[in-house]
Amino acid sequence: MEKLLEVKNLNVSFQTYGGDVKAVRGVTFDLYKGETLAIVGESGSGKSVTAQTLMQLIPKPPGKITGGQILLEGQDIVSKSEKEMESIRGKEISMIFQDPMTSLNPTMKIGKQIMEVLIKHQNMDKNSSKARAIELLKLVGIPMPEKRVNQYPHEFSGGMRQRAMIAIALAANPKLLIADEPTTALDVTIQAQILELMKDLQDKMNTSIIFITHDLGVVANVADRVAVMYAGQIIESGTVDEIFYDPRHPYTWGLLASMPSLENDEEEELTAIPGTPPDLTNPPKGDAFAARNQYALAIDFEEEPPLYQVSNTHFVKSWLLHPEAPKVDPPASVKRRIRKLSSTFEQPILVEGGK
Repeated sequence: MEKLLEVKNLNVSFQTYGGDVKAVRGVTFDLYKGETLAIVGESGSGKSVTAQTLMQLIPKPPGKITGGQILLEGQDIVSKSEKEMESIRGKEISMIFQDPMTSLNPTMKIGKQIMEVLIKHQNMDKNSSKARAIELLKLVGIPMPEKRVNQYPHEFSGGMRQRAMIAIALAANPKLLIADEPTTALDVTIQAQILELMKDLQDKMNTSIIFITHDLGVVANVADRVAVMYAGQIIESGTVDEIFYDPRHPYTWGLLASMPSLENDEEEELTAIPGTPPDLTNPPKGDAFAARNQYALAIDFEEEPPLYQVSNTHFVKSWLLHPEAPKVDPPASVKRRIRKLSSTFEQPILVEGGK
């Protein structure tokens, strides 16, 4: 597969009265054409900052890229000026934000907001851009698009506003679509519809997607690969099967164990990850997750772990992968969750030992 995006050792910090917050620390990943990469983690893990940095949307100051490269089809966009980025945003990279009500212009009709993108990036005239706006509203599943194109955001439901946001994001046929928690403000039924819509649109348009979320369960049927972020770093990455069925990092175990189940299972109770993320104005000396990790080794508090390769696609930043580290199995709650996921998605899974 051909690479669309290469992020290499990206570092982003924010100036505050308490010192520089190192929000993104050495993030590296690739994205291939037509692929969906999910970036997951708790609030404050750096996933949204990473996404906004890809579009150069972090406020400068206080935000600043302190190192690294963002290569879009081989071109480093970190060095691009704001004027150059204006021609890239929307046309090459588009973004769907978390809350469409605050992202859409409440004083402008939905159709006109779509038309603006078409006129700027596709050089369409007013009539042809309006016709295309109607087509896009129809494409994203909005009924009566001829009528809806002349309505304002407040006349749309939450799910329809998010569909309209997707229509705006796709208007210029971008190569990369970044979806920053696009279903968080929606109820579960509408969430499922939006996720199914994005999957369908990707198949039709062959757009690459970066999907940002705090909920591992949301990406199970959407993503091709998953990157798990913690304290500004990617601590585990792999295919969906590897992350869901063969997780190796204790933080990933915690995320899986905290996923709610739709089944009424009296044996199962949600397991919260103890403690809170570290203060990134002064990142910990060793492994950032050590203080919350019941499996932490002495070296975790002294030295940052390297990235260990489990397979060609699976990488884990944990000292537990060191050849001389004691063998630690996932807790029983995680094994039960893996079994349930296995039966849900009809994947044969082997779990050693435990219940």
